[in-house]
Amino acid sequence: MKLSIFTVAVPDLNANELASAAAAAGIAGIEWRFRGIPQDALTEQPSFWRNNRCSIDPDRWQEQVPMFRQAAESEGRQSIALVPYLNCGDLPATEQAFQAASALGASMMRVGVPGYDRSTAYPELYGKAVRYLNEVQELAKQYNIKAIVETHHQTIAPTASLAYRLVQSLNPDYVGVLYDPGNMVHEGYENHRMGLELLGPYLAHVHVKNAGWYKAEAGNAADQMELSSSISSKESLSTSWQCHWAPLTEGMVDWVQMVRDLRAVGYDGYYGIEDFSGALESKAMLQHFADVFAEIERRVHEEEAKG
Repeated sequence: MKLSIFTVAVPDLNANELASAAAAAGIAGIEWRFRGIPQDALTEQPSFWRNNRCSIDPDRWQEQVPMFRQAAESEGRQSIALVPYLNCGDLPATEQAFQAASALGASMMRVGVPGYDRSTAYPELYGKAVRYLNEVQELAKQYNIKAIVETHHQTIAPTASLAYRLVQSLNPDYVGVLYDPGNMVHEGYENHRMGLELLGPYLAHVHVKNAGWYKAEAGNAADQMELSSSISSKESLSTSWQCHWAPLTEGMVDWVQMVRDLRAVGYDGYYGIEDFSGALESKAMLQHFADVFAEIERRVHEEEAKG
């Protein structure tokens, strides 16, 4: 079983520290975050999406990529992916990212899909995404790097089936899907085995994290009185729920069953940790991930041996 780390999840480590920690945990692959740090975040505490010290700045990639690649190679790790935050349709930024991914020695790169917030109809967003991905496929051929679409909440690809709809007319040698069951807890759950069977050769990579749904805290007394006075039953018409990230073994994704399903469809790629729960500090989180997946692999192998 091949393990990797998406560096968004280790914001307090620099490239060399991350490579060393990955090696210590037996994590072979690194997926480098490709995004700059906002100027006003530089004095903040490290955080996943702002002051993330394990990121390549797109404005400085020619200077930084050799250092990040060397950090991985010095510890015997492989830079398997570049993970930018691309807007669907932005071909200049997409090609720049492909150039950086090529210099990094990566074999995969995440590309953009439209977000969905009810303001623009799905058919319009779908057409835009398909036109973009056809152009992306040509860049993927040129740079020999697979472009991957991630199953992600609040986009037009929250499910395996909707991600498949985006890529189904493209060549799976150049365009694939990053399957993220943790994201699908937020939005997009389908039977995992069925979704993986649908993706077939487009299944390119898997991200590992977990999440759960929890009842939201009640509002203040004034809000409740206003609500109850407006409905004759004196009861709320709905219950508010919120989805939060959870530690790897505590959320709604059953990773033992998930690995069973992935093995059943012949998946032999990387499992990339992207834990946002904050339950463990970065180095401990990496070791915990490696330990959990070693145990999952042991159990699944025993089941397979028993037939």
